[in-house]
Amino acid sequence: MAVLIFLCQRCIQLLALPIFVLSFLGLWDPMCKKVFPYVMNKLARSYNVKLHKEKQQLFSNLKDFAGSSGQLSLLEIGSGTGANFQFYPSGCRVTCTDPNPNFKDFLAKSMAENQHLQFENFVVAPAEDLRLVSDGSVDVVVCTLVLCSVSNVTTVLKEVLRILKPIMFFPLLQGGAFFFMEHVASPRSSWKYFWQQVFDPTWKYLADGCSLTRETWKDLDKANFSEVKLQHINAPLNWTLVRPHIFGYAVK
Repeated sequence: MAVLIFLCQRCIQLLALPIFVLSFLGLWDPMCKKVFPYVMNKLARSYNVKLHKEKQQLFSNLKDFAGSSGQLSLLEIGSGTGANFQFYPSGCRVTCTDPNPNFKDFLAKSMAENQHLQFENFVVAPAEDLRLVSDGSVDVVVCTLVLCSVSNVTTVLKEVLRILKPIMFFPLLQGGAFFFMEHVASPRSSWKYFWQQVFDPTWKYLADGCSLTRETWKDLDKANFSEVKLQHINAPLNWTLVRPHIFGYAVK
C-alpha cells in the first residue's frame, strides 16, 4: 500500500509541476499569500452556510466562560476574513491574530459588519508564537480551520493554554476554554484516508500549508486540558477529502 501511495503522490505532483517549480524559485509562497485571502473570502461564506447549525452549536456557550466582569474576552487564532464574528455574543471583546497581513482589508470589512462586538487589536503573528499576548489574559481562544495548516499543533496548544485565564477559587470561576472546528483525517483503514495521503503533499502547496491527514483530536487529548468535549462529523462539503471534521471545546 505504501508503494502505491508513493506512486500516486508522484503522479499528482507531476500534474502540479508548475507549482513546484514556482515554489523552488521562491515565487509561489508570496503569490499564494496575496491570493489566498481572496479565495478564503469566498470559501468562508459558503462554509458558513453549510455548517451554520454546527457553528451555532459550537459557540452557543461562549458566555459561560466570561470573567467576573461578565464581559467575554476572546482571542481568535487565524481569524482570516472574520467569518466567525457573526456567531460571537454581543459585547464580546475580540482580539484577532493571523500570520498573513493580507487578510487585513477583509477583516476590516467584517469588523464593520459586526458592530455588536468590540474589536481590540489585530496582531500579525503565527499561532505558534503569541508572545504579544499576556499569560492568562483571555477567557476564550477560538480556532477554526487553522490547526490543519500550522507547523506544530503541540506548540500552538501550549500557547493556547498559556494565554487562557486560569481557574479562580474566589470567586469560583472555571478556567478559560479553547473552541475549535477543524477538518481531520479519515479512519486509517478507509479509502478516503488513502486518497488523503495521496493528495496531501500537493494540497499543502495549493492551500497554504493545509494538511489533509492530521488527527487533531489526538493532539487535543494529549494537551494539558482539564476537559475536552468534541464531536466527529461528516461535513456537507463538496470535496469528500475535507468532509471529516471535529468540533467542540477544551477547558484549561
